[in-house]
Amino acid sequence: MKKIWDWIKASNRWKHFAGGVIIGVGADSNYCAAYAGVGVASALELKDRLWGGKWDWIDFALTVSGVVVGRLIRIAL
Repeated sequence: MKKIWDWIKASNRWKHFAGGVIIGVGADSNYCAAYAGVGVASALELKDRLWGGKWDWIDFALTVSGVVVGRLIRIAL
């Protein structure tokens, strides 16, 4: 369990997931959630790249998967 928690804390991965969940819950449709989620995930990774870092596909995937979870929460409610 400690390994998983350390992996999630690396590179602020939990923030990517939590932000994605917020986007998914706030979206009015699946299209809106997908469009906003991919756009925000891309913008976050572009920002990292422009500041001298590298594109992190794991962070990108966590943001998008957070959007999916958030959208499922919105649909369930």
